[in-house]
Amino acid sequence: MAVRISENRNGLIETERLLIREMEQSDFDALCKILCDEEVMRAAYESAFSLEEVQNWLNRHFKRYAEYGFGLWAVVLKETNEMIGQCGLTFQGWRDKEVLEIGYLFQKAYWHKGYATEAAIACKEYAFKVLNASNVYSIVRDTNIAAQNVAVRNGMKIIDKDTKNFRHIDMDFYLYSAGQTDETWFI
Repeated sequence: MAVRISENRNGLIETERLLIREMEQSDFDALCKILCDEEVMRAAYESAFSLEEVQNWLNRHFKRYAEYGFGLWAVVLKETNEMIGQCGLTFQGWRDKEVLEIGYLFQKAYWHKGYATEAAIACKEYAFKVLNASNVYSIVRDTNIAAQNVAVRNGMKIIDKDTKNFRHIDMDFYLYSAGQTDETWFI
């Protein structure tokens, strides 16, 4: 897969079908199509977000862009210029460490078309080439088979399992990992 990484913050990564860029306030409605959708969010977080939670989510990523230069980014379908999902890199807690995670969430109309895998692979390349990360991770709910499949297609392997609490609900998660070499990377 050809991935082009740009120095332009508005179009950080380009693949054959996708443009991956920083989210903007004008992406709020498109983000709501993801985070306010019960079916989409049941797989990841057990329930949909409120409008206030969506704005808080967006604000967190604006802060991450300013602080780290990355976060979850808008995934835009080049053919239509529509934001169809989000994918990117964030620091996430796993046990007693912070790991560089590739996260992804897409509108259900765009599931099972390879977009999440295409975006996740591009974000892995960005982490290795631009951030010089030695390894990356994806934290995926044990019940989210589709997201697990994306992690596997992104060259990742399960290296750990843990229970995390989100919105007062205990959920089991797998920790997937990939490194710059063929070795399995452990935290």
